[in-house]
Amino acid sequence: MKEYLSENNINHVYLDITESMLNLKKFLKLRDTREEFDEIKRLGKIGIPCIVINDGEKIIFDYKELEK
Repeated sequence: MKEYLSENNINHVYLDITESMLNLKKFLKLRDTREEFDEIKRLGKIGIPCIVINDGEKIIFDYKELEK
């Protein structure tokens, strides 16, 4: 997904959740509080990678959704 964003000149900030506890905590807060993750959690999945648009306005899990 990171490669797709870069190759298509889409402005983004990449956060690696394994890089710091702060990044992990940011992700877990989203995962634990946003309904977009409900189905993913029900399926026993983690929910990464994901794209958070405009500080949480929308969360998507497949870059193809950007083309809609």
